[in-house]
Amino acid sequence: MSVLRAFKAIRPTKENASRVAALPYDVMNSAEAAEMVKGNPVSFLHVDKAEIDLPEGTYIYDEKVYLKARENLDKLSENGICIQDEKPCLYIYRQIMNGRAQTGIVGCASIDDYMNNIIKKHEFTRADKEADRINHVDYCDANTGPIFLTYRGNDHIDGIIAKYTQGDAEYDFVTDDGITNTVWVIDNDEDITALSEAFADIPCLYIADGHHRAASAVKVGMKRREQNPDYNGGEEFNFFLAVYFRSDDLAIMDYNRLIADCNGKTKAEILDEISAVFDIEKKDATYHPEMKHTFGMYIDKEWYKLTAKNGTFDADDPVDRLDVSILQKNVITPVFGIEDPRTDKRIDFVGGIRGLGELERRCSLDMQIAFSMFPTTLDDLMDIADAGKVMPPKSTWFEPKLLSGLFIHKLR
Repeated sequence: MSVLRAFKAIRPTKENASRVAALPYDVMNSAEAAEMVKGNPVSFLHVDKAEIDLPEGTYIYDEKVYLKARENLDKLSENGICIQDEKPCLYIYRQIMNGRAQTGIVGCASIDDYMNNIIKKHEFTRADKEADRINHVDYCDANTGPIFLTYRGNDHIDGIIAKYTQGDAEYDFVTDDGITNTVWVIDNDEDITALSEAFADIPCLYIADGHHRAASAVKVGMKRREQNPDYNGGEEFNFFLAVYFRSDDLAIMDYNRLIADCNGKTKAEILDEISAVFDIEKKDATYHPEMKHTFGMYIDKEWYKLTAKNGTFDADDPVDRLDVSILQKNVITPVFGIEDPRTDKRIDFVGGIRGLGELERRCSLDMQIAFSMFPTTLDDLMDIADAGKVMPPKSTWFEPKLLSGLFIHKLR
């Protein structure tokens, strides 16, 4: 069974929602965040990337950053920008991007579900990134960014969601990138109970995005348990902020690859080596793969279509049959000598939201070869998580990103 728990959200007043809401902390650097908040002192980036309010050059993991984050979070309530709901509620959060809607339920997930693998993972996490968010959650005494969860559909849940989305919204605004964000409040006790019971019948949840935030929230919860040995399991630190989306609602974009150099090989040598494992077809224009096991390659200002040959992957292995695995195993490692894409500086990754033109632009600046990918699917993600396996790095790119600042979950 999966836990969905109502909570007393700290959230912006209606008139402040669009000013507070901000992109998640990990999609921009400090300089970009500082530029984005100009003229907006209540942007949630002042909480999630508080170094922007400290002297330039401040180490982003300095304790001063976390203390400033707590100060800025408290100010939002002290100044009346944010309020806290008087009773535990659930919330519906809908985003519309390019005509496609994704609608999720905002509530709290259980740290025990995470530890018992009811909440399934598909990525490794990095210790330094975990440590950063552990400190952020601990100092702020709050989950400030939601974890992006998904589940296999349930008609009863859909019915309750539809009941609210036909009514008046609490928030409804469009961000600068053209994405519509709409929120409804579920404060009816019967509906809250019905939703919690419906999720209790769902055997598992999957982390779509936010592995570091989830791991960090869980570790803070465990730390609080150690500090409070008489805990009863109902305390807020036993839960973390999440948005639960039906998997049918979600779409994964391509996550493309860039290679910095030819590894001492000529273009002809590269094409010859690749032809042993892929069928190669020259294209007259940019090429975006149309199906699994096909790839685009941009080299020397020319595009090629690559199609994986038989024997390049194990169709029965959910990780080995991923396109990112096929490319890494058959091309990136043997042809370009890049063994570990997590650490090798000769490879870079570009989310599909930037388009193939970004690949061409980078190849004219600091890279030499680009590969365009067919997107990983939700079924791929869930199959790998179900098998207890881990995806290669940079396998999925979700859009739109969940905004931070619309819901804050205090740990006490």
